[in-house]
Amino acid sequence: MSTDDAMERPSVLFVCLGNICRSPLAEAALVEVARDRGLDVRVASAGTGDWHIGHPADRRARAIAAEHGVDIGGHRARQVTPEDFYRFSDIVALDRQNFADLEAMRPPGAPASLSMLLDHVPGREGQPVADPYHGGASDFATTWADVVAGARGLVERLVQRAGSSAKRASGT
Repeated sequence: MSTDDAMERPSVLFVCLGNICRSPLAEAALVEVARDRGLDVRVASAGTGDWHIGHPADRRARAIAAEHGVDIGGHRARQVTPEDFYRFSDIVALDRQNFADLEAMRPPGAPASLSMLLDHVPGREGQPVADPYHGGASDFATTWADVVAGARGLVERLVQRAGSSAKRASGT
């Protein structure tokens, strides 16, 4: 996908540490929310770390997604790259450390917008989505609730941005 394509159609990359828990859940949540809202968006996820590359989502992440009617069984972890800042219109970190790591790897002048997921939830700006990896089912349920809330807020921002772009393009 070219930079122009990424900027015309919203495209979101969610990033956490290993790309097996939070970011695949955020990816799944955004797909669902965008579909319900009628927004055409390309969504993917990645991790800043490389130790889970090629692995499926954590079984507990798959379970909580399935509880909500979402199948993430086909997900395979990958690592974020500097090129992603040109391939996606929005790169969304799941916590402060991943945000800092993304800022450090961001190429100068790269067009992608960088934010944290809960920045899109009023009153939760700057808060991380808690990493459920060392927890149990209730931790994954909390993560699911957070990523759905973040996805809803992000979709509204993308819809507003698309409306602004359409108005600029038509000259109104």
